[in-house]
Amino acid sequence: MSKKIDKITHFIHEHHVMSLATASQDEVSVCSLFYVYDEESGCFVVASSEETLHMQHIKQNASVAGNILLETLSIGKIQGLQFRGKFLTLEEGRLKKLYFKKFPYALALNPTLHKIEVNFFKLTDNRLGFGKKLIWSDASL
Repeated sequence: MSKKIDKITHFIHEHHVMSLATASQDEVSVCSLFYVYDEESGCFVVASSEETLHMQHIKQNASVAGNILLETLSIGKIQGLQFRGKFLTLEEGRLKKLYFKKFPYALALNPTLHKIEVNFFKLTDNRLGFGKKLIWSDASL
């Protein structure tokens, strides 16, 4: 595994909430979702209700984008991750277990779980130098 993806993965594991953007025709939406990230599959696992606007968009267009960020006023500590991928129904039992291990209280809600197969990451990390960006993409997805 490259040093780029190692730094990206480390950043992802330090957080647990993402912003997810969706679009369908000329309508856009953004929401916040709790996530768990599986390095083996390169997927985020999230829970969401079918009635939400973002899920209605995803039924029309499974391509999504999102970000995870460190909220700080210190310019030298700014870190943020942008990603793109496909939003899919989660069927893998192993990934479901991974989500509920991190968020056991979610079991009581019996949520529908989904996965985001990531094909692009861009991590901005000012600790590595002002405006330093690490980019990873997987053209096969």
